[in-house]
Amino acid sequence: MRRALARARDGKPLDTDEATILLAARGDDLAELMSYAARVRDQGRAGIVTYSRKVFIPLTRLCRDRCHYCTFATSPAKLPAPYLSIDEVLDIARQGAELGCKEALFTLGDRPEERWPAARAWLDEQGYDDTLSYVRAAAVAVLEETGLLPHLNPGVMSWAEMQRLKPVAPSMGMMLETTADVPAHKGSPDKVPAVRLRVLEDAGRHAIPFTTGVLVGIGETNRDRAESLFAIRATHRRHGHVQEVIVQNFLAKPDTAMRGADDATREEHLATIAVARLVLGPKMRVQAPPNLAEVPDLLAAGVDDFGGVSPLTPDHVNPERPWPHLDDLAAASAREGFRLTERLTAHPPYLQEPWLDPRLAKHVEALRTVDGLASDVLPKGLPWQEPDVALESSGRTDLHATVDTTGRTDDRRSDFDDVYGDWTALEIPAPRRMDTDVRAAMRKQPGAFTEKDVLSLLAAEGDDLEAVVRWADDVRRDTVGDDVTFVVNRNINFTNVCYTGCRFCAFAQRRTDADAYSLSLEEVEQRAREAWDVGATEICMQGGIDPQLPGTAYLDLARAIKGGAPDLHLHAYSPMEVVNGAARMGVSIREFLTEAKAAGVDSLPGTAAEILDDEVRWVLTKGKLPTSQWIEVVQTAHSVGLPTTSTMMYGHVDEPRHWAAHLLLLRKLQGESGGFTEFVPLPFVHTNAPIYLAGIARPGPTLRDNRAVHAVARLALHGSIDNIQSSWVKLGVEQCHQVLAGGVNDLGGTLMEETISRMAGSEHGSRKSVLELEAMVSNAGRTPRQRTTGYGTVPEERLRAARRAPLPVLPS
Repeated sequence: MRRALARARDGKPLDTDEATILLAARGDDLAELMSYAARVRDQGRAGIVTYSRKVFIPLTRLCRDRCHYCTFATSPAKLPAPYLSIDEVLDIARQGAELGCKEALFTLGDRPEERWPAARAWLDEQGYDDTLSYVRAAAVAVLEETGLLPHLNPGVMSWAEMQRLKPVAPSMGMMLETTADVPAHKGSPDKVPAVRLRVLEDAGRHAIPFTTGVLVGIGETNRDRAESLFAIRATHRRHGHVQEVIVQNFLAKPDTAMRGADDATREEHLATIAVARLVLGPKMRVQAPPNLAEVPDLLAAGVDDFGGVSPLTPDHVNPERPWPHLDDLAAASAREGFRLTERLTAHPPYLQEPWLDPRLAKHVEALRTVDGLASDVLPKGLPWQEPDVALESSGRTDLHATVDTTGRTDDRRSDFDDVYGDWTALEIPAPRRMDTDVRAAMRKQPGAFTEKDVLSLLAAEGDDLEAVVRWADDVRRDTVGDDVTFVVNRNINFTNVCYTGCRFCAFAQRRTDADAYSLSLEEVEQRAREAWDVGATEICMQGGIDPQLPGTAYLDLARAIKGGAPDLHLHAYSPMEVVNGAARMGVSIREFLTEAKAAGVDSLPGTAAEILDDEVRWVLTKGKLPTSQWIEVVQTAHSVGLPTTSTMMYGHVDEPRHWAAHLLLLRKLQGESGGFTEFVPLPFVHTNAPIYLAGIARPGPTLRDNRAVHAVARLALHGSIDNIQSSWVKLGVEQCHQVLAGGVNDLGGTLMEETISRMAGSEHGSRKSVLELEAMVSNAGRTPRQRTTGYGTVPEERLRAARRAPLPVLPS
């Protein structure tokens, strides 16, 4: 204990063992511990303790969980209705607004419709798919009718559900409670520690200001408490999204399974607060409810926030403990030397993009002071979403051309230091030893490999690699012949404004960065028309995930392309864009894809795949969709009649075992839906990639890697995906010749303008003419053939038009 206290005194970082020891501090040791915690708190913010003036909105008290200490959850028989109606929600919110409240805290049980038929029936009758859909609708009503800012506590949410809810709430929350598997949570599927830790991670990946915390005294040990605090710290270091950590003490309640359990003691509670402060540091807001403990104790232990305090509604979780009157709370704080200060539901650092959805900006601005705290005003309802407006041109709209001449103005976006999280906290997959046998794998039939076989072939070196490459080329010749195909197309990246935070991407810019741009609908239509005039048969369109874009923008862009050239094939929208559009429109992925197809989308690029292994992709992407969501999008696209390509970006923090699993997963998916038209290996371009600039990723794949990946893709996908494409933008002419001799039968497109790879640092240009691509193929000893997007025959008129314009299109 003395050693651990000395380290705390000297400001040295604690480990889990030391934190566990300090959690047992009592008497004089506890007083000493609290003094050190208070000192750390004062380094971050001295003399101020904040709170949020709020109303509790118990949207439903039904829950599928059976927590042994909970009095909030009940049964339908004890309620007048399974859910509060919108009118009841607004009645509570309006009363709160009249009393100066700024926050509407939505409390509810986890997915009650999965346990209670009455909940399912109510949702069906009201027209909602699930409880979270109703939460979204209720939050919008509160914003529009009262101006209160929703803080959502709906429990466990999926990645996609968080994306749907972020636009209606400046902040969300879910108590971690504990990382231990305690008896108090038996029968509660949403209290499984791994599930709740996943929610914390996903909230960070979405840049959602998030409240979490620990519950002290539900059967966990001191070490469990320490591990819980370190788990919260770890996810916050990766994403920077934990805006406050609550340290709440368990109090036994009648009519619960734990009614006979001992309350958390005062000393346990205060020691946990103090250790939380020491572990989480001076910048973290550490909170404890002022109705569950004495204010002087809380402040002495390192608390700097009291959370939500309501002048109207009770604490529905602890109804036996009324809130202190705000005047009394202010006076108690003042006696300890603290000024009680009102804040909003999201703390000041989280009141701008990417944390705040633009649709909430006016609501927040109406209630905040210059320093981000709460202003002394009464909230008023505001429209939640302004009428959709046409896309407007802004920024460096000539980047598609000048990226080849003047290049970029900087090697990184302006928010490099904070958008990607703490680089040192990234968990890089450790390399694994490969037990390979190339010769054994080569005795198998192509397309019938196990993962071990694929891994063996990918690891081939020297003569073994040459044998694999020759084999792949023989299989290619037997499957698709000697033609090397390409499509005459134009890339249109309609915006590079993006706040997702993919760590490999050098294309994304903040709206205010010098290289940022957005194209208007008129410019997009004009570029489609120009492409048609020089013989194009395809537009490939993708863009950044700009939070200011409405979901309908994707449909408007598709219509603009078809307006400029109705007969162009529109190959548009990555799975990430599809999920974003569906979430922002409040529709399912299937509904969005159906609408996109009707608007003119003909196929989807299977990008946003990176590596289909969440272990790697969360290092690479932070905020991008998980593997399961990518699969859902492409499989749904195939089912509604939209074919897709498939891709794999390799050569960063991955290794061959990830490539092997990726290839076999694509083979499996193709067997289920049959919608992949081609496979495109995408070598990682490192030069300007943030993850490389941070010293984490390696500088792209080697020539050996490129030859092995393209050749093994041909072999592993044989009989499943016939077309293997190489990216001349990323590989260049010399390496394209190498992989053309090892299983590749397609060169992609002319592109006409390419900004994504060029901004990453590719040195191979951004456009090629038909004649240049044909020369590349001929010099490799193969026969060039122009194709359509679906590998069909190009109309004679299009062939002639493409050859009338031997040079790539230039900007008008």
